[in-house]
Amino acid sequence: MYADVILPIPFDAFTYSIPRDMETVVKKGSRVVVPFGKKKIYTGVVLRVHEDAPADVLVKDIHEVLDAVPTVSDRQIAFWQWMADYYLCTVGDVYNAAMPAGMKATEKKETSRRRKKVATVQAEGVKNTLNAAQQRAFEQINDSFREKDITLFHGVTSSGKTEVYIHLIDKYIQEGKQVLYLLPEIALTTQITERLRNVFGDKLGVYHSKFADGVRVEIYSRLLSDKPYGLILGARSSVFLPFRNLGLVIVDEEHETSYKQQDPAPRYHARSAAIMLARQYGAKTLLGTATPSLETFHHAQNGRYGYVPLMQRYNDMQLPDIELVDIKRLRHQKRMNGAFSPVLVDAIKEALSRHEQVILFQNRRGYSPFIECRTCGWVPRCEHCDVSLTYHKGTGMLTCHYCGHTYALPPRCPNCEEADFSTVGIGTERVEDQIKELFPEASTLRLDLDTARTRAAYERIINDFASHESDILIGTQMVSKGLDFDNVSVVGVLDADTMLNQPDFRSYERTFHVLSQVAGRAGRKKHKGRVVLQTRSVDSDIITQVVGNDYLSMFQAQMEERRIFRYPPFFRLIYVYLRHKDNRVLDSLSQTMASMLREVFGDRILGPDSPPVGRVQSLFIRKIVIKIENGASVSKVRSVLCAVKQQMLHLPSSNGLNIHYDVDPV
Repeated sequence: MYADVILPIPFDAFTYSIPRDMETVVKKGSRVVVPFGKKKIYTGVVLRVHEDAPADVLVKDIHEVLDAVPTVSDRQIAFWQWMADYYLCTVGDVYNAAMPAGMKATEKKETSRRRKKVATVQAEGVKNTLNAAQQRAFEQINDSFREKDITLFHGVTSSGKTEVYIHLIDKYIQEGKQVLYLLPEIALTTQITERLRNVFGDKLGVYHSKFADGVRVEIYSRLLSDKPYGLILGARSSVFLPFRNLGLVIVDEEHETSYKQQDPAPRYHARSAAIMLARQYGAKTLLGTATPSLETFHHAQNGRYGYVPLMQRYNDMQLPDIELVDIKRLRHQKRMNGAFSPVLVDAIKEALSRHEQVILFQNRRGYSPFIECRTCGWVPRCEHCDVSLTYHKGTGMLTCHYCGHTYALPPRCPNCEEADFSTVGIGTERVEDQIKELFPEASTLRLDLDTARTRAAYERIINDFASHESDILIGTQMVSKGLDFDNVSVVGVLDADTMLNQPDFRSYERTFHVLSQVAGRAGRKKHKGRVVLQTRSVDSDIITQVVGNDYLSMFQAQMEERRIFRYPPFFRLIYVYLRHKDNRVLDSLSQTMASMLREVFGDRILGPDSPPVGRVQSLFIRKIVIKIENGASVSKVRSVLCAVKQQMLHLPSSNGLNIHYDVDPV
């Protein structure tokens, strides 16, 4: 007897011999300990048990079976195989991402872990707190699910979507079904966990990668037990958990790009993966957001998805007023105070005088995006990446935001030897300094990757601001992602143009999403809020659409462009990335690969080109874009791309070449 075993390395499976004393216990989905190479030992998962002896290959024995009962179900393995096929990676890549590290450990002993004592919470249950608009949405969602497996729940910010979710979750749990509630950021679980635990008690499990591995193993194991969780709240990795009776998947903030895994493989989109997961269980999927992705809204418009709107804010609160400020004109008139217009300064002053809070959004962290020699214009750049270095005043260091390498601030310019540097541009750290100068009596918090690298740090900042221990919260996109603060009356967007000017076909859509979401943080409970939007592009269509909360106009304009230029949702995109330490070798190899692809795909191939950042971690990069019609066979496309990749990697000049595919990039 033989077993094909999935290992946590980028291959599909390897065949091992099953010793006679293990033949009755080795089953599909069982974890087994196997040798690999000369010295390595891996914990793998059995993909298949069979009697087909591999020809002309020395087959090693399985060392040990770890599970009396398989820990990976047939559905999970089918899901892994779908993900590997669709995202052009290996099943080993998926297994490595799917299982907690403690369940892939090669030691025979159980993973050691500290158990955090959690106070028992008495579940309050759901209390018919829905208002008329929410109740109507709840009923419409249930009606939609009778006809459609997937429904878009389009609710404006502060409309009370979460309360509708809670009633839906309760309905499915009462029916004996499990629910998966996905959020795009680990940080967002901070505010919602307590609310859900008060309602559902120990039926709730929270799962994401920032938890200690022992905790994740514990949650995984309980889902395999006789008393599994009824509700899992988590980030994108939650799609890999072993559900038994999944009935509903909620993808909240479905438009968020954080649902896309970038590196390493599998480079999956959790929204698409969740839809496929639900389909395997015969479950329903609810996609919730105030600003739908264009693809999702397109599917709702053409009837592929159901559609339920909720365009009324809770307790009839009005959407905030958005004031446009032309900072280009104000800078010309020398009326700007650092990053702040007179309008925004006055708005902050008024809010503070009423003991209300303020959120300031600047989509760059650090003190300054780069420094420059005033004499010769020299700008320090990363030795390993093709980018300028960001100045962080707090550490006094220059940092590469791509590879993380840090450098000391040079005492003199290495080009002209002058010691006269200027900081160029504004990051959140510099905004914080300027706020302290303008409003020394106000207390501030900063929320960005520098201040919130851990879950504990993020929770502390959010909790401090929510409890009004600080007056002003300054942050990057992290402040726009579904946070709910009662006392925020003013939101300031310091520079909307940094997003508009990104060289990406999605830049207008993303700008609308982010600005609309961050504006929605204002005036959420007590009264109408105020948003001050500073921009140099006051006449831009997208800015006008944000101010008017005109999603439909944005959708129509962008869809027309995408139809003309063959972008999603009318075509599927696959990006091909090639990396090599030698730029000239890479240039030749990328041209060769593009030619191979054109032989099959013709004018569907664009490139190769260098991306905006053409070198990262000492490797040069080339990018090829493939545009595939929606009706094309996925299996045929995969077959061609896998074959071309193998041909490339077998070329004599390909030593050191790295190739990966990014399917449905965001």
